[in-house]
Amino acid sequence: MDGMTNADAPRRRAPGMSPERRRAMIVQAALPLLATHGAAVTTAQVARAAGIGEATVFRAFPDKDALIDACVVEALRPDSVLAELAAIPLAQPLGDRLTAAATALRAHLDRVGAVLAAAHAAGRPGRGRREPPPADAAAPKERRAAPSAGGRASAREESVAAVRAAVAALLAPERDRLRLPADRLAAAFLAVLVPSRTPLAGAAPTPAELVDLFLHGALAPAAPEEDR
Repeated sequence: MDGMTNADAPRRRAPGMSPERRRAMIVQAALPLLATHGAAVTTAQVARAAGIGEATVFRAFPDKDALIDACVVEALRPDSVLAELAAIPLAQPLGDRLTAAATALRAHLDRVGAVLAAAHAAGRPGRGRREPPPADAAAPKERRAAPSAGGRASAREESVAAVRAAVAALLAPERDRLRLPADRLAAAFLAVLVPSRTPLAGAAPTPAELVDLFLHGALAPAAPEEDR
């Protein structure tokens, strides 16, 4: 339009956060609070931690139970601990690598345990309930009906396999000195690290393998020097 200045032109609003990104942001803010306060955490606390209004929490989640369910889904994802394992320098001595891995895995399991305990304490009455999709988007996976037992088991097996592969990668630089294949040693490492759980499914080391490892260690004897 003639005579219209830049100041007169209508301003475009900055694109808002997508519903899925908003939900993810709220979950990330809620996770440490849930681990610290358990089921007593309030949506007001989550909102303050996320820097948003409490009403925004309820636009993303129908109730606190749905938020807790989403936190459980996120806590069980191995992405963060896999990234920590991948960041361990392979140039470090094997003992240092495995110590760093054990530290990361223990912290991950502690977080998962805290979130699951909070979810259990809350009763999670919304579990298995199909929530209607939000008005502005199709329902993300966390808002749909809870996965079946078979689906949860399959996802768990995939997560365990990914963690086992990450530990095996830490053992790979010593592949020529290992007494067992790296994936078998990774399974044994996880069995020793988490003895009260069953993270190995069909990949669990045999008793003979575990005894041999405890008696003789993970590394095969060094080859004799050529001049001997």
